[in-house]
Amino acid sequence: MILNYYILVIGLFFSLSPVYGQPNPKEVRHSYHLIAHRGGVVDSVTAENSLRALKKASENGYWMVEVDLRLTRDSVLIIHHDSNFKRYFGVDKAVSEMDWDEISQLVGDLGNKVLTFEEALRFCQAGNLQVMVDNKIKGNDTVLFSKVVELLKKHDRLEQAMMIGTTASTPFFIGKIKLSCTRQQLEDNMLKPGFNPEDYYLFSSDIEESDVEWAREIGVVPVGVLNAWAFKSDDMMEEAEKVAEKLKEAGVRYYQLDSIFDFMFVD
Repeated sequence: MILNYYILVIGLFFSLSPVYGQPNPKEVRHSYHLIAHRGGVVDSVTAENSLRALKKASENGYWMVEVDLRLTRDSVLIIHHDSNFKRYFGVDKAVSEMDWDEISQLVGDLGNKVLTFEEALRFCQAGNLQVMVDNKIKGNDTVLFSKVVELLKKHDRLEQAMMIGTTASTPFFIGKIKLSCTRQQLEDNMLKPGFNPEDYYLFSSDIEESDVEWAREIGVVPVGVLNAWAFKSDDMMEEAEKVAEKLKEAGVRYYQLDSIFDFMFVD
């Protein structure tokens, strides 16, 4: 009887303990690969593309973060969404008109600082986060873009890296990093000599079950999208949940999303 009592007590401890009885975020989302839009988990106290946002993404079990790539006047690669620093920093100057020494001194209204691309990669390597790059750099500077590839490789992020590219830079990055495509773009690319499905991923907020089956047949990963800016109705959450359910029912397992939607992907 005494032995049974202790077994019962130990069982209750494990079932109620926040450590042993509750799944942590990294276990909860094992069925999905979540990609944090705007450089991590962003909220009222955490700025996008900030070190704190990256840390929260790592702590909350995200598989990957999407970072926005820009170039300073003195050719330093940084992660920053907007073309200027008016939002967060109150500085109405373009990224391309400022040197890194000046940018590095900026402190945002949430205590955030601008990160270089390499600083972000260094954290992602340490925090076990893969990287999706939203390339916002104009043109096709192959020397500069070679540096992007080299940095991803240096920090062991290249193998699974993804990119939202530009028309100008696509010829350089094909075969070096997975590029986003619609189904129509993929079908067009399949007609070109040397097509390799491993060079691309299907990227859309509107993916049907037939699209998922087709993508898997040709060896392309389907990635669903839930970005807050795309929802225009008064009830954004209700609209987003409908999109999320449709994508899940279609069989999509990879999602690039704003962190306010991640609760929709808890098993």
